[in-house]
Amino acid sequence: MNTYDKITRRKFLGDVVAGTTAAIALPGLAAESKEVTSKPTVQTLPKRVLGRTKEKVTILGLGTAPVGEGPIGVEEGIRIFGEVIDRGVTYVDTARIYGNAEEILGHLIPKRRDKLFVATKVSTHTAAEAERSLSESLRRLKTDHADLVHIHSIGSKKIDRVLAKNGVLNYLLKQKETGKVRFIGISGHNRPANFVRMLKTDQIDVIMCVMNYADRNIYDFESKALPEARKRNVGCAAMKVYAGIKGGFRNHRSGYVGCATEPAYLPQALGYALDLGGVSVAVVGPYTVEQAIQNVKFAQKYAPLSKEQRAELLALGKKMAPSLGPRYGPVT
Repeated sequence: MNTYDKITRRKFLGDVVAGTTAAIALPGLAAESKEVTSKPTVQTLPKRVLGRTKEKVTILGLGTAPVGEGPIGVEEGIRIFGEVIDRGVTYVDTARIYGNAEEILGHLIPKRRDKLFVATKVSTHTAAEAERSLSESLRRLKTDHADLVHIHSIGSKKIDRVLAKNGVLNYLLKQKETGKVRFIGISGHNRPANFVRMLKTDQIDVIMCVMNYADRNIYDFESKALPEARKRNVGCAAMKVYAGIKGGFRNHRSGYVGCATEPAYLPQALGYALDLGGVSVAVVGPYTVEQAIQNVKFAQKYAPLSKEQRAELLALGKKMAPSLGPRYGPVT
C-alpha cells in the first residue's frame, strides 16, 4: 500500500498542501466549495505574449505532473484539469513522464484544441528516443501537433549529445519544419549554465525553469538564465513558483506533506514570479479541484507586488533558502 492509500480521501482533500508546482486551499476556501460542482464563472485571465512565439497565453499555466503522478484516477483528473481550462487557462504543460497526465488531457483537448497552447516534453538526448516519446505523447493527447516541445531536464543533460547530429535538438528542428512541433523549448530545475548554452544556439523559443522568491538564493535562474532569454526574446515560463513541495522530488506523489510556502504568502509568491521581466506565464499544477480553483483566483487577482510586499517576501526567501538547499540537483 502506498502513502496515498494510507490517508482517507476526505483528509487528502481537506489537509493537502500544495507541492512543487501545486497550490493550496486557503482558509475560507471551504465556504466556496459549492463552486467545485457548479458551472464555473468565467472571468477573463490576463494574457501575455510568449516571447518570439508571438502567442498570447494566460499568465497562469496548468501544470499536470501532480495529478498525472498522483496517483489520481482518470475521471478525477479530467475533473481537475477541466476546472482549470473551463476557467479560461489556455497554457497547458505536460510530459510523457508525468504518469497518466497526457491520457487525461486526451479526454479534454480535442474539443478545445484551437483555444489551447499545449506544451509537452521529451526527456532524452537522442533523435530516435525523442521520436518515440513525441509520437506517444501526440497519440495520448489526441492531437496531430504540439504547440511547444521542451527538451526536459536540460540541467541534467550532456549538452554535446543534445546538439549532436543525431541529437534531440536536430530532431525537433525537423519536426518544426513539418508542423508537428510549432516551437522548441528547454525545461529543467538545475544548472542554469546549461540553459544559457542552449539559448546561445538561437534555436530555443521558450524556457521553463525554477523561479521563486527562495530559489533565487540557490539556483538563481533570474540572474543567470533569464537575462539571456530576454536578450533573445525567448519566452519564459516560471515553475515551482511556490518554492516547491517539502523534501523536493521525493515527495511529489505525497502532496499533503506540505508546500514550502505558507498559505498566506501564496498570492505574493505567484506575484514575484509574474513580476520578473520576461516571464509570461507561471505554470502551477494542482493536486485537487479546490487547489485548481484557488490558483485561478490568485491569477485573476494578480497585481504587481508593492515595494513593501516584495521586500518582505525576499527576506522570507533568504531565510528559507539554507533549509531548502539544492534539492533539485547541482547548481553548477
